[in-house]
This record gives sequence, structure tokens and C-alpha cells, in this order.
Amino acid sequence: MSLPAAVSSPTRRPDAVRADRARVVLPLLGVAAVASVFTALGAGAAEIPASALASILLEPLGLDLPWTHEAAHAEIVLHLRLPRVIFGFLTGATLAVTGAAMQALFRNPLADPALLGVSSGAGLGAALALVTGLPALLAAGGLLPGLALVPLCAFLGGWLAVQLVLRLGRATGSTRSAHLLLAGLAVNALAGAGTGLCVALADDHALRDITFWLMGSLAGASWQALGVAALPLAATVVLLLRCARPLDALLLGERDAALLGVPVARLSSRLVALVALGTGTAVALSGVIGFVGLLVPHLARLLLGPGHRRLLPACALGGGALLVGADALARSVVAPAELPIGILTTLLGAPLFVVLLRRSARRAETE
Repeated sequence: MSLPAAVSSPTRRPDAVRADRARVVLPLLGVAAVASVFTALGAGAAEIPASALASILLEPLGLDLPWTHEAAHAEIVLHLRLPRVIFGFLTGATLAVTGAAMQALFRNPLADPALLGVSSGAGLGAALALVTGLPALLAAGGLLPGLALVPLCAFLGGWLAVQLVLRLGRATGSTRSAHLLLAGLAVNALAGAGTGLCVALADDHALRDITFWLMGSLAGASWQALGVAALPLAATVVLLLRCARPLDALLLGERDAALLGVPVARLSSRLVALVALGTGTAVALSGVIGFVGLLVPHLARLLLGPGHRRLLPACALGGGALLVGADALARSVVAPAELPIGILTTLLGAPLFVVLLRRSARRAETE
């Protein structure tokens, strides 16, 4: 009796095993992403049955459906939850893919986009806007919607932080990952001190706003906000997916990657720019959401290996599904109130990450 190929060939190449696993894992992640989106559209203070949800989503296609729905439910789904779910999926996918790119750039599985100072810089920008009272002043003068100033200042703060990291990282005349890492640590500390100063000077109202913004939330998502954020978020994911082969080369080290023909300095600058664009846009509109860019690439790498042609699509699907699912949980646990999503992602991610680290440590001891 002949055995299946996977059993009869114990010396199969690891790449072949991972490719076979990817054919299973990637479709499963796609199913999980669709399930999380469908669940998030129905979850919340107003529970919407699956039949009514299907009727709301499929009715515009002109299908003759056996289900009906209430007008109020359609209003909730189409105008409140759908833009929020789309924005949440794009944000989660962007954070996860940029996290994988940073881990390849620094050749460190503990790296994430926050190392470049984007999150801390954005937090400082938002804190400055809130503590100075500029949103209220501009809204009163009719110059700019008050709530629009906070994301704008957050984006500018993240962008300025990355520019400072790049300038410090190029102090020796070349952009090397070690220099970027040290510069990022310095800028993160500086921005954190600035945010702490804003918190110390804030009044009660501003302090509450700063605290909730730093915890992260998708509550500000709307069709208008999605129209601004969708293009930079989607572009970041797509362009990083196209960098799969150069990222594989970076895992060998900067010198070996250069010998393979990879323009390391130009690639590093491109990766930093894409991470700043995607993460800055996400953080500007959703606040600081931790652990997505750190945990999802780590899990995907355990399942599929380090090859970025499989790793990056898995990160995009897994990150989007995770953040949409966490947002649905945040809206349901204490309904009609809402938990900050950054708290949930940290509560879910930190224990699991500790388990993964312990497994990696045991595996290193046995090798």
C-alpha cells in the first residue's frame, strides 16, 4: 500500500511543506476575515439578525430575497457600521503588513511600526491639539470642523517624527537599520515625554480626550473619513506586497542583500516611507492600537515560515480580521457603552505573545 506523498517523502523541502500549508491557511484566513466582517456588522448595542443583515447587504443587487429588514437596521448597517468595518479591516491589514516589513528591515521579530516613532509622534500631535483647545476654537470660528484637526495634527506629528528618525539615522551618511532603530528609540522617548507634559498641563476635559485617543478607537470612522484614509491605507498594503522578494533578501543581512543586487539604502527609505504613510494614516484616525503589528506577523511566520510572498497576504487577512473582530467585541461587551479597542488588542495580544516567546525560548534551548 502506497502512502501519500506528504508521508512517504520524509525529506520534502521545507519550502514545499510551507507552500502546501499556505494553500490551506490563506483560504482559512479569508473565511475568517469574511466571518469577522459579517459578525461585526451585526454586533453592537442594536443586535441585527443574520437574515436581516443578508437582506440589507444583498438588496441593492436586485435579488429576490425571502428575508426582510427594518429601515432602522439598514440605516445602522449602511451608514454607521459598514464604513467602520471597512476602515477597521484596512487599518488592521496595514498595521500587520507594516509590522512584517519592519521585522524584515530590522531582522527582529519584536520590531513593529512604533519603532519609527510614528505612533508616539502622532500621539504627541493629537495631545498638543487637544490640550491647546484648538479644535474648539476652529469649530467656533467655522474655519475647520473641530474633530478634523485632531487627526490632522496626529498625522503631522507622526510624519515629523519619522522625518526626525530618518535625519538621525542618516547622520553617518547612510541609512542602516541599526541607526534607524537607535534613532527611533530616541524619538519615541522624546515624543513620550512631550505627551506626558501635555497630560500634566491638560484640564479635565482635555485629559479625558487625550486618554481615550491614546487607547485607540474606531468610533470616528465614517464614509467621509474612509474616503480620506482608504487610498493611503490600501496603497501601503499593495506596495508592500510588491516588496516581498527584496524583503526576503533583507533577511540575509544588508551586505548579502546588496550582493544579490538589492538597493538596500533605497529599499530602506521606501519601506520607512510606506510604513510612515500607512501607520500615520491609521493612527491619525483610530488612535494608538497596539500589538496588531507585532503579534499577527509573528503568528503568520510560525504558520507559513519567513517567505514574504505568503507571509504578507496572511498578515493582511489576519490583521484585518483581528481588528474587526476586536472592534465587534469592544462594542458588545459593555453595550451600549464601548471599550477602547487598544485595551482589547493588548489584553488579547500580550498573553498570547508571552506564550509564543516562551515557546521560542524552549525551541532555542533544544537546538
